[in-house]
Amino acid sequence: MIKGLYEAHLPVSDISKSIEFYNNLGLELAHRGESVTFFWIEKGKSWLGLWETDKVDTSYHPSLRHVAFYVELDDLLAAKEWLKERDIEVRTAFNFKPEQQPIVLPNNPQTHSAIYFNDPDGNSLEFITPIKIDEKIDFNMMELKDWFNL
Repeated sequence: MIKGLYEAHLPVSDISKSIEFYNNLGLELAHRGESVTFFWIEKGKSWLGLWETDKVDTSYHPSLRHVAFYVELDDLLAAKEWLKERDIEVRTAFNFKPEQQPIVLPNNPQTHSAIYFNDPDGNSLEFITPIKIDEKIDFNMMELKDWFNL
């Protein structure tokens, strides 16, 4: 029945500034409306809705104002430089500083690696790739470079 996630939504304070930011991430503008603007994440399969609102001041929590974009491992390894070229800073996440990322997350029974950054309104964005699926591994979060040395 369910084949994937079709849409996610984020609040933004300035739609024009957000359009520039998400274009800079390489997302294609699908529709600019009066109340919501959509970007394709994967054309015809998933998109991101941006709502210009004063609700952008809602305090961050992982269950609110967070989107994780799937990327391949090679792209994740190049992501810090790719983001830097676009004047986007990697942010500290889970007490791992930007220079320590990508990090490896033990989301058992999956293991993922990720890099974290924010959009102009402080919405939490993430590039993430699975490393191991359906395999429970007991470890603490670590830098990806340390994972490779296990």
